[in-house]
Amino acid sequence: EFRLTMRLENKVAYFEGNLTLDQAVPVLKEGEQLLSEGVEAFDLAGLVQVDSAALSLLMNWHREASSQGRPLEFRHAPESLRCLAKLYGVADLIDLS
Repeated sequence: EFRLTMRLENKVAYFEGNLTLDQAVPVLKEGEQLLSEGVEAFDLAGLVQVDSAALSLLMNWHREASSQGRPLEFRHAPESLRCLAKLYGVADLIDLS
């Protein structure tokens, strides 16, 4: 099993591993902390497995950044995550490049 790890580099948070329901609560808090420290982008290239919880987390962080009047970029989203966003009808709400 790939546990999720995050590292911060030049205001970009890099994810590696699985972003699934079993890790959602601690990852939510960690992401909120990173946002409060000025993170401007989440790089998702290292994600191995995702589910709808990952999509929910990204939407939450996007909402949080918007409430602070700051843009937030999601980079290198895996195809599986982009497909989930389309399936749930939220692809227009968050830009998964």
